[in-house]
Amino acid sequence: MSPESKKLFNIIILGVAFMFMFTAFQTCGNVAHGNYLWSVLCLKFDYTVSGGHCRTSTLYVCQWFILQPFPWSFYTASVFIGIAAAVLWTAQGNCLTINSDEHTIGRNSGIFWALLQSSLFFGNLYIYFAWQGKTQISESDRRTVFIALTVISLVGTVLFFLIRKPDSENVLGEDESSDDQDMEVNESAQNNLTKAVDAFKKSFKLCVTKEMLLLSITTAYTGLELTFFSGVYGTCIGAINKFGAEEKSLIGLSGIFIGIGEILGGSLFGLLSKNNRFGRNPVVLLGILVHFIAFYLIFLNMPGDAPIAPVEGTDSSAYIKSSKEVAILCSFLLGLGDSCFNTQLLSILGFLYSEDSAPAFAIFKFVQSICAAVAFFYSNYLLLHWQLLVMVIFGFFGTISFFTVEWEAAAFVARGSDYRSI
Repeated sequence: MSPESKKLFNIIILGVAFMFMFTAFQTCGNVAHGNYLWSVLCLKFDYTVSGGHCRTSTLYVCQWFILQPFPWSFYTASVFIGIAAAVLWTAQGNCLTINSDEHTIGRNSGIFWALLQSSLFFGNLYIYFAWQGKTQISESDRRTVFIALTVISLVGTVLFFLIRKPDSENVLGEDESSDDQDMEVNESAQNNLTKAVDAFKKSFKLCVTKEMLLLSITTAYTGLELTFFSGVYGTCIGAINKFGAEEKSLIGLSGIFIGIGEILGGSLFGLLSKNNRFGRNPVVLLGILVHFIAFYLIFLNMPGDAPIAPVEGTDSSAYIKSSKEVAILCSFLLGLGDSCFNTQLLSILGFLYSEDSAPAFAIFKFVQSICAAVAFFYSNYLLLHWQLLVMVIFGFFGTISFFTVEWEAAAFVARGSDYRSI
């Protein structure tokens, strides 16, 4: 197998492994719909402060906790998943970077994102057909689902062992000089505690650089809209009594169309990135326009009190007659816009911070997760139009900040400077 084929193989295995693990995780979100918002708040908060080591087996522990729907089990499971996610996503960013070069980072980001977001499709498809028309989920149904999810996540974990170490040549960010080789030898002699302290210091220094601060605004927006489409929007759909008996199954159908939008975006931008002469900005511009259209339609189609409606739902009227078709269209648009932002953020982070990929991706997930946690908190109190306004503001400034970083990068390339030196 050639070096390039080996790297592509690693990216595909990485994406498929995440697809299996997040099929379990995303489906958990719909199954545990009642306390899901608060449990994910614990997950995101724990993730932002987590810096230790973990094993992906924590996911299995979490699934068995949720088999018994007690509040403490949701929160305990969320803590375990938060610890696991802190390491898992940082490792993902590093793996993506070392298996890419300046010509393939965009393509590989798209491939990974499309495979990852396929998880939204499969889990929600099962929930939609298996639980259609049900208002109460029996213990037997719940047990069957979580046994299946445990097996699926186990398959994803096993797939990680198939990732191969790439050849040393042409790896993004690798310097072949003898000085760096000597540095690697010296680093290997350091103990784990020293390495951890050095990584923490490097992350702190990196997070106050101009480029990272600007990208953090964009990342903050992805955290807010992640909360919205993964938790709040499904709650809104399920709370509208005018949708009739299908309101609960529509949550699963919404997840399917979010997944379709994510997969389409990741696949399309991955294929086009190799021939894209205009950089990343047009994709991000497309993403914000798609999201603004979705937000406007949701504003018209959903009652304002839908996110904070009681268990019985809401009979309030929207500005237009609430339409199932418009609701599902908005799900697709939310997924498509999210893929625009995340694929380009993964691409530019892997390109700009190729030599510090682990700290850079750790900061990326830190900012995204803490903003998602804040959004999960206020989503239980703010009316829908205020939540949409917050995302519009952050989306606008996040897009401008991304444009600024990309323009500076393009200027350095035009002058013949090293893209990574900014």
